[in-house]
Amino acid sequence: MNTDNSNDGVKQKGMLANLKRLLGYLTRHKVRFTLMAVIMVAYSITLAIIPTISGLIMNILSEGSGTLAEFINILAVLIIAVIMFWVFGNISQRILAGIAQKALYNLRTEIFSKIQKSSLNFFDKRPIGELMSNVTNDLDVVDQFLSVSFMTVMQAIITVVIATVFMIFINPYFTVLTYVTILGMLAISGLLSRIAGQAFRFLQEQMAELNGYAEERMSGQKTVVASNQQWPFIKEFDKMSQKVDKTGEKAQLYSMGNTAVALVFQNLQNIVIFVVGGFLVIQKQAAFGDLVAFIGFSSILMAPLTQIFAFYNQIISAVVGAGRVFYIMDEKTELLDKEDASPMPKIDGYVDFVDVDFSYIPGHKILRNNSFSANPGQIIGLCGPTGAGKSTIMNILTRYYDLDSGEIKVDTHRVDEVQQDTLRIQIAQVLQDPFLFTDTIMNNLKYARKGATEEDCIQAAKQANIHDFIMQQPLGYGTVLRGGGAELSQGQRQMLTIARAMVADPRMLILDEATSNVDTRTEKMIQEGLLKLQEGKTSFIIAHRLSTIQNADQILVINDGEIIERGTHQELLDMKGFYYNLYMSQFRGKVNDAIP
Repeated sequence: MNTDNSNDGVKQKGMLANLKRLLGYLTRHKVRFTLMAVIMVAYSITLAIIPTISGLIMNILSEGSGTLAEFINILAVLIIAVIMFWVFGNISQRILAGIAQKALYNLRTEIFSKIQKSSLNFFDKRPIGELMSNVTNDLDVVDQFLSVSFMTVMQAIITVVIATVFMIFINPYFTVLTYVTILGMLAISGLLSRIAGQAFRFLQEQMAELNGYAEERMSGQKTVVASNQQWPFIKEFDKMSQKVDKTGEKAQLYSMGNTAVALVFQNLQNIVIFVVGGFLVIQKQAAFGDLVAFIGFSSILMAPLTQIFAFYNQIISAVVGAGRVFYIMDEKTELLDKEDASPMPKIDGYVDFVDVDFSYIPGHKILRNNSFSANPGQIIGLCGPTGAGKSTIMNILTRYYDLDSGEIKVDTHRVDEVQQDTLRIQIAQVLQDPFLFTDTIMNNLKYARKGATEEDCIQAAKQANIHDFIMQQPLGYGTVLRGGGAELSQGQRQMLTIARAMVADPRMLILDEATSNVDTRTEKMIQEGLLKLQEGKTSFIIAHRLSTIQNADQILVINDGEIIERGTHQELLDMKGFYYNLYMSQFRGKVNDAIP
């Protein structure tokens, strides 16, 4: 029991810290926020003046005292109060709208910037769907809080405080009478809100899980269809959706209960005021105008208190959503430049791996005791079974991850002692699955290098054998690619990424299965482009098809995270070891395919 209470306390502290931090995005604009608060106070004062003056008018009418001029003056003040009430309300809403959107802009920009700057390890830990839920769903809930809920609740609190001050000044006894029913409403509404708050928190967690599931399945739609798994996935999605539906229904049920409770207690409050207040008026112990004023104050109090509880669950949802956003923003980025990291000079192309060990998860080594060297302009081939560690070697060369032990040097510089961006900008990669942005072909090529001209891009496209195809498109280089270039063939997308790598004008090159999944004719065109791209650059080629690395200056054979053989193609064949068996198995496969 104590443990549960302790955990609840920690959660509450966390919720309060998140709320305070979220409100900090509003209070950054101190002058506008202070002005808004002042106007909100003025709004509440004018609201409280209305029933107060109404009571004065009733006293004049009931007692038959006062002159017509006094009556007209009081009526004029009442009309002015109503007008100012409307003016202050509109001004405060306009100010908050501007502050809220600026706050949301800052929050949205900060989380996107954080995600963009995060290492690959960050994405290894969580599904893209979950991240998208944080960036969209959670921020949408926060937007509702900043734009609507916060102002409503803040105004409600100010209104309750100022109205109470006015009520005490007019008639302290009526004030106590009014708050008797209010306290009962607060107790019941508070209980319902806590229950609903827990349900809303659970609902957001389930929504994030549902979004992650949907995102993953839609990203692999081709595999889903090819495997005929549509119906099993639809059933699973339906099952998860039903859980969300039940949780949402429960949350909304308790949330709507607050409105019913407020309505019941507001009617009860009016009855109490009418009965007790009417008795006091008859006994001449209270003025009739005071009774009228307190009937007005009853509505003024109940409305904001009802709003506070009505928005309670939105506030909880916003704070939970903000907490999930802050969790991502506060998560340590695994790869930071050292404080004394220097820019990487222009790369000559020397690469040295010395006793390199690496693991994605501590204690589960992927690479063990690997050492090799490459000289400028050399072509280094990497081969081995799937999962042997070939791509991992390239990932740590470009410092997407840090090592467990050992060191990697490019020229004479350790990669963990130079600024990451100045290292990576000099290394181009052409991957097995080419990625293109939803943008024009020209802009897709320009992404490779800041300041790249159209002439640079056109020349690169010609060298990559893709210029003629581009010119056949409706708008040429201005044609917009959509869905990652889904309308293009695998080979066409690959040639565009080769052209993009040429625009980058790199000092080193990494080719990861760059010619896989294409036909023979397209492969020949891609190879021609790659040969031009490789000229004068230290190149690393990861290959399953050994024919693509036969001309490499050095081939590294990797198995189970270790370099087990190295040498030229002929030297490795002469060893008649692992490489020889791998090559012969591929060669026999081609021979068997050729024999009818």
